[in-house]
Amino acid sequence: MSYRELKSQVKQCVEAALDANGFPTIKFEPVSPPRPEFGDLSVAVALNLAGRLKMKPLDVAEHIVSKIVIPEGSLIQKCWVHPPGYVNFSSIYPQYAKQTILNTLREGAIYGRVNIGGGARIGIEHTSVNPNKALHYGHLRNVVLGDSIRRILSYAGYEAQTLNYIDDSGLQVADLIVGFRYAGFNPEPEGAEKYDHYCGDVVYVKVNVLYETRKDLAAAQKQVLREMEDHTSDTARLASKITLRILAEQLKTCWRIGARYDLLNFESHILQTRMWNDVFEQLKNRGLVEFANEGKYVGCWIVRVEGEYEGEEKVIVRSDGTATYIAKDIPYAAWKLGLIPDRFGYRVFTEQPDRSRLWSTTVGQGESNPPVFAPYSKAITVIDVRQGRLQRIIGRILSDLAGDAQVNRYIHLDYEIVSLSGKTVEELGLGAGDKQTVSMSGRRGIYVNADDVLDAVHRKAYAETKKRNPDEDDAWLHGTAEKIAVAAIRFELLKQDLDKTIVFDLERALDLEGETGPYLQYAYARAARIIEKAGSISSVDSADFSKLTDPSEVALVKEISKFDVVVEDAVTNLAPKVIARYLYNTVSLFNTFYERMPVLKEQDETLKAARLALIKAFQTVVKNGLNLLGIETPERI
Repeated sequence: MSYRELKSQVKQCVEAALDANGFPTIKFEPVSPPRPEFGDLSVAVALNLAGRLKMKPLDVAEHIVSKIVIPEGSLIQKCWVHPPGYVNFSSIYPQYAKQTILNTLREGAIYGRVNIGGGARIGIEHTSVNPNKALHYGHLRNVVLGDSIRRILSYAGYEAQTLNYIDDSGLQVADLIVGFRYAGFNPEPEGAEKYDHYCGDVVYVKVNVLYETRKDLAAAQKQVLREMEDHTSDTARLASKITLRILAEQLKTCWRIGARYDLLNFESHILQTRMWNDVFEQLKNRGLVEFANEGKYVGCWIVRVEGEYEGEEKVIVRSDGTATYIAKDIPYAAWKLGLIPDRFGYRVFTEQPDRSRLWSTTVGQGESNPPVFAPYSKAITVIDVRQGRLQRIIGRILSDLAGDAQVNRYIHLDYEIVSLSGKTVEELGLGAGDKQTVSMSGRRGIYVNADDVLDAVHRKAYAETKKRNPDEDDAWLHGTAEKIAVAAIRFELLKQDLDKTIVFDLERALDLEGETGPYLQYAYARAARIIEKAGSISSVDSADFSKLTDPSEVALVKEISKFDVVVEDAVTNLAPKVIARYLYNTVSLFNTFYERMPVLKEQDETLKAARLALIKAFQTVVKNGLNLLGIETPERI
């Protein structure tokens, strides 16, 4: 990779110059300067050494430059000092451009791939939506974030596996059983309504309203919850039936947005295999839990975690003997890291749209020769910031159980929640009052179902696509519209900083212009159209890359050369936004180039060939980058 190679050469030259001057060696990284006239890379080491050497930064930089020897055959053209003490470098551009473009074309689908993982297995848990309702739009941030992390880590040489935790023994499922058994709700939805929509939008929401006035239902909930813990009971079997039916609908939504999974972990299986009992005994033996004989939590088993000021006690077993959700999360986390024996069997649950097998845990004998799942070298849990305290407690407990062996292996990748704009809440008839934003709540019925958003964006994309392609058949129009809809939603959710709350606005979600996924897709299709009209770029051998001297061409070449460094940054920081923003910048540079430079009408055949090769290199980078974000690249839109 040209940019990485140039950085390496610059670093070696500066380190050698520091040694030749007798200056101390310190850590530094060459960076891209803010303006093109400052060169391709800049080093601030003189600024960092000035105080230690008791010299002016400019003088330190002059000493460094005086000792720099540019090796023969390197990509470095020259270096110079820039006030107040930077050492700047420029590349031999014709060589840099040629190497960048040819490497991109030669490597194709693997351009930008970096082998950081070395085959290490990483488990990524995401989605894990309670199986009592449909996914709402806020859940999609979790899904696309976790799915993109899996894609990026796989591209970087890790064996990344995606886990989806199915809480089939919790309160939310119990609420549905209460609704069907005791509150008179019809077990079947009317008409063509999806089962997960019916259970969440009608039964779950209304039962939680009824709890406020009907004390008999609150008592029934406790009874149902106890019965669910006996996996042989009729209640447990009903819970399983409801869960699997809702899960099947949830998976359709997740597959539609482009996600895929390796393993479904069922909470009931954790209980049935008595993994929790083993962990509970370890916690008691090590004094990490205690039985409360008095006070607010009398009769409960609690864990005390120092530094948790929101209330240091955390109940793990209630006074009625039922386990809380943290009691089930602890053995699951311990299983991920191999801190307890794997007691699961595994079976094929279904085949996914990409033809891959989706496995699930089971109790007892599973299928022979399943894939290897846990233990993982690292376990990443993608879950929003509201679960931060729970995740800290789990991490601390794992540290106490495993000691140094656990350090940095359990990672909580948190993100801010998705809220609704007040305008959107009013449009949906949910009543926002004078609030500018409203947090989503499944229990209160304030949310927008993910399927509804996908359908709405699909309709908008279909209308726009049909306008541009009036003679195309309906199947092609709907297929393309779906790709655009998925791109619009995924890019919107991935381009944001994780610590930024996303405010969902229905009207803005339907806007296909601006810094959006469809904007990137349109640029890719535009490039494909140029290549198609050219007929071939087989004349690349005759290309004269030294003629790509317009600032728009130079900027595009240099941006393309940075792709592998961007991928590495995304891997290191678990940040798909790095790739999203890089792609937006690259596409913007391409559009500037497209508007300024003739390609098909260029009379100089050697320059025309170079521009066509540059366009093909641009296509490669955009296709590879969008694939890491889970966005398809249609050749025509």
